[in-house]
Amino acid sequence: MKLHQLRYLHEIVQHGLNISHAAEALYTSQPGVSKQIQLIEQELGLKIFTRNGKRLTGLTGPGKAVIALATRVMRDIENIKRVGEEFSDVECGALTIATTHTQARYKLPAAVKAFMTQYPKVKLNIHQGNPHQVAVQVASGEADIGIATEAISDVDGLLCLPCYQWNRCVVVPHDHPLLSEDKLTLTKLASYPLITYDFAFTGGTLVSKTFSEAGLSPNVVLTAIDADVIKTYVSLGLGVGLLANMAYDTERDVNLARIDASHLFADSTTYLGVRKDAFLRNYMYDFIELIAPRFDRKAVNAALRIGDI
Repeated sequence: MKLHQLRYLHEIVQHGLNISHAAEALYTSQPGVSKQIQLIEQELGLKIFTRNGKRLTGLTGPGKAVIALATRVMRDIENIKRVGEEFSDVECGALTIATTHTQARYKLPAAVKAFMTQYPKVKLNIHQGNPHQVAVQVASGEADIGIATEAISDVDGLLCLPCYQWNRCVVVPHDHPLLSEDKLTLTKLASYPLITYDFAFTGGTLVSKTFSEAGLSPNVVLTAIDADVIKTYVSLGLGVGLLANMAYDTERDVNLARIDASHLFADSTTYLGVRKDAFLRNYMYDFIELIAPRFDRKAVNAALRIGDI
């Protein structure tokens, strides 16, 4: 059994059992990948994949165990590379952050600016998605750090650190009737067309649950993943917007009025997640501390239950 064969197996699974796509990622040929699969199956004396003709359709029971071990090997190799880079080229590297649009747009800029000033030679990538997608990217190794609301903390294999809590506000045009009300209530909010986040996104389940427990069914006329999109359609008079407090900018959003809604909904918590088995480079610890100052290197390692190298 050779290391490149395990890499081939890993890439095939990463590309949805599509050998052609795996071959492209590996910079090799499809027949070459297929041949290596046959060789490793012959060596092990078992079938790793189920097939329909020449097409791979799934994993066998033993195949699932083999893939899990191959994935672990690939992660260990990546960690070994990081150890080498950490001690041979301290200031260079790459950092991939997976997060939601709201976090990327409104919460991360200050930390990103400080990080890039401190580490100008580190290539920073930011991937956007919903909390589930963020968690998957970190768990698969596609991203080093994930930043999202509650859903990310439910994924096995991730260490999730609570960064900060936030709540919501309602945004409306300046002539909207809600501005003349003494206090915003769920009943009043539910009486207007509502524009808010896609419920796969930040706090969507909590919002739905809050209305449901009050016996109300909000008239959600439009959902979006982008707070700026929500505000655009509110400006057009298509409904009232429900979004994160952090997404309202007093300077940029002068065409809209903000109404606090934090008394209507429970606070949401933003978490920062990393894989428990990942080797964190020094600049990764520093980025974590920029986002969550109470989690310095010592605190992160204590949570991971590892010692300093």
